[in-house]
Amino acid sequence: MDRAALTATLEDAGLSPYQADAYVTVLELGAAPVTRVAEASGVPDPRIYDVLRDLESSGYIETYEQESLYARANSLDAITEDLRTRASRFTAATEEIERRWNEPSVEQSTVSIVTRFETVIKNADKFIRDAETQVNVSLGIEHFERLRPALAAATKRGVRVNLSIHTPDGSTESLPDADTLAEVCSEARHRRLPSPFVAIIDRTKTCFAPHTGSTNEYGVLVDDRTHSYVFHWYFLTTQWDTWEPIYTALDDEPPIDYIDIRYCVRDVAPLLDDGATIRVRVEGTDTATGDDRVVEGVLSDVVVTGSTDPTGSETVASYGGRVTLIIETDDGPVEVGGWGAMVEAVEAQRITVESIE
Repeated sequence: MDRAALTATLEDAGLSPYQADAYVTVLELGAAPVTRVAEASGVPDPRIYDVLRDLESSGYIETYEQESLYARANSLDAITEDLRTRASRFTAATEEIERRWNEPSVEQSTVSIVTRFETVIKNADKFIRDAETQVNVSLGIEHFERLRPALAAATKRGVRVNLSIHTPDGSTESLPDADTLAEVCSEARHRRLPSPFVAIIDRTKTCFAPHTGSTNEYGVLVDDRTHSYVFHWYFLTTQWDTWEPIYTALDDEPPIDYIDIRYCVRDVAPLLDDGATIRVRVEGTDTATGDDRVVEGVLSDVVVTGSTDPTGSETVASYGGRVTLIIETDDGPVEVGGWGAMVEAVEAQRITVESIE
């Protein structure tokens, strides 16, 4: 670093131009008369004593009498430590600025728009690792490996993971094999079209980014049940329901678990019509109190509203209206709804069909 750069750096550290110039001169001369310091620096003679006095007060130099007034650099320990502290603060500030730019706090807003896809992926990874009940995710092959450890950890904890993998050309050559899929999800489907990235976690958090062909790179982070519900329907109708499974760990024989009431109703309604006795267990939330609630009993009826009765339809989009299970318990009938239930007594998080007779 040359003299000019060193002087400029000292000015950035808080010294005035005259103080920085005088201090560098003292370093170069060693112990020297004040008059010599004034001659070798650019500090005017009338100012040199005030400048050196300020440097001495700050601990940079010390002055002493020897025929005339001399100046010399003070111990470097305090000065270098001060500069290192300042440098550390600048480094920390730089890192914090980058963090705030890349990862705006989702807690500060229900919906955040971010400028980098990397931010979307990092938040999706975190949310999936914290998932408790369910994860719905649609991604490309290039992002599968990035989220694979988080998906595997969630699956191992018993979280229901629905994985939709899309490929631009519809090819199946690069898809993960069955053993790999068994580690990372409960069920996987292959969408043979390019698609945006979307992950919906525990009905509350959503990470979304347009597909790679989009003109602008941006992402959406959501921490809100209402907004996440919109993305949930987008996932079901475009990324999931219309595509055939390429892997499933789910069994057609009881006990059968459902995380979406509509799929449950689609499967059990025809059985009820045929006179089957279906025993179910529901883990959910009491809509009046918000407390966790478990309901067990025999399914007596299903309620599906809409312009036509969609019972038995293969497409879950047909169940866009009210969908309710009526369960006969020891304490009487209980109405159970799905995500966002308002008129039912319980909002179901997980429905288990325990037996069918």
